[in-house]
Amino acid sequence: MLHSKKTIQILVFGALTLLLLLPNVSIGAEELIVYSARKEHLIKPLFELYTRKTGVEIKYVTDKAGSLMQRLKAEGKNTRADLLLTVDAGNLWHAAEEDLLRPVDSAVLKKNIPSHLRDPENRWFGLSERARTIVYSTARVKPEELSSYEALADSQWNDRLLLRTSKKVYNQSLVAMLIAEHGREKTEEIIKGWVANLSAQPFSSDSKLMEAIIAGQGDVGIVNTYYFGRLLKKNPDVKLALFWPSQDTSGVHVNVSGGGVTKYAKNPTAAIHLLEWFSSTEAQNLFADANMEYPVNPQVKPAPEVAAWGEFKANTMNLAKAGELQAEAIMLMDRAGYR
Repeated sequence: MLHSKKTIQILVFGALTLLLLLPNVSIGAEELIVYSARKEHLIKPLFELYTRKTGVEIKYVTDKAGSLMQRLKAEGKNTRADLLLTVDAGNLWHAAEEDLLRPVDSAVLKKNIPSHLRDPENRWFGLSERARTIVYSTARVKPEELSSYEALADSQWNDRLLLRTSKKVYNQSLVAMLIAEHGREKTEEIIKGWVANLSAQPFSSDSKLMEAIIAGQGDVGIVNTYYFGRLLKKNPDVKLALFWPSQDTSGVHVNVSGGGVTKYAKNPTAAIHLLEWFSSTEAQNLFADANMEYPVNPQVKPAPEVAAWGEFKANTMNLAKAGELQAEAIMLMDRAGYR
């Protein structure tokens, strides 16, 4: 059957219009949109490598976790974001509870990422791991004097302890996990002990906390490991060291940087493939090493400078608790006078 040129044009136009109206259909090269609270210099090299390998173009927006989640909520079904990357399990949990992420059934992610580092409902997945542990002055503290997070509330550390502000999600997650382990009353007693032992007001950053220990304002503190790594790069002879607490009990508190596929992703399959690649043996060092973190994939070893800090037993309680108990942790810290 022959068609006129005009008829063919109408048919083509109609087909294109239908494609534009259908969900999850793209014309031309595949493209992914990522909202990332992980900083640009940490993610851009991975995106560029993935594009070279697969041809998938990745566009991204970087901002703070709260702002990105508010943006996703406001955009709703109209969002162009396929993937959300952020730091801290507390933030990931909130994104899932706000119905911003969809469940993902991926055998690859389940194989590559230990269960305690991913959402029980598979809405988010840890992609790099960091430990929040004790740092101490090697000039004034012997490692055998240290034992656990809880023991930092003992009178031995009176006027010797330094902490970062309770307003930072890293400390909120730590306290939330302590509540999950010890219950509300005991945890509040621990936090009151920390506050009583402070030798200075809480600091705005882990870096400032460590600088204060070096200056003699305190002897011990709690920091994320990668901040210690950054300091070592600047000053390899710094008189500080890390201590792995609670090795005879629950283990070191760990947290993650991770991500999930957005609820209204236009390219969910491609977004899952990117998450799977992030968790692979090929990409894990690239994802973790850039920020001196630990790979989540047990088959991948950390960077040599990170491995040099020593091995430790990590707490394997599921990190969803960091989100579930975050509000309670904030109220508890406020009652205990931890600002």
